[in-house]
Amino acid sequence: MCGICCSVILTGIGADEQLAGYSRHRARFQSLGLEGLNEEIAMELGRISSRNLGRDDRVIGDHGKEARFPFLDENVVSFLNSLPVWEKVDLTLPRGVGEKLILRLAAMELGLPASALLPKRAIQFGSRIAKLEKSNEKASDKCGRLQILP
Repeated sequence: MCGICCSVILTGIGADEQLAGYSRHRARFQSLGLEGLNEEIAMELGRISSRNLGRDDRVIGDHGKEARFPFLDENVVSFLNSLPVWEKVDLTLPRGVGEKLILRLAAMELGLPASALLPKRAIQFGSRIAKLEKSNEKASDKCGRLQILP
């Protein structure tokens, strides 16, 4: 037994939704410009409670932990909403640089250049663990190994 125990987990939920961290944000920006990007970000934030929070809270709770969502703190959301989108992101820059730009710049200021330049990799899909077992498996596939047979 390790002896170190934590009961609270800090998650990054809300950063991608507010700071254009998904590839669909880049596609929306390329097709509809800043106005389209603003609409997409507003939609993301509006549906985060029904789409993400319940699921993630249940998964974390099932492991005996409590989730905290610092990027969804009322003050953080208010601050980010007060900024024009071009001060938070620059999707004319390459992937791994332009999205979540304000966070990347903060990481650079804090002396974390390696973290500042990492492209997004969602933990639930980006770990690529499934590909170790089955190379053509996709994150959206249903796992046959876990299905209950009649």
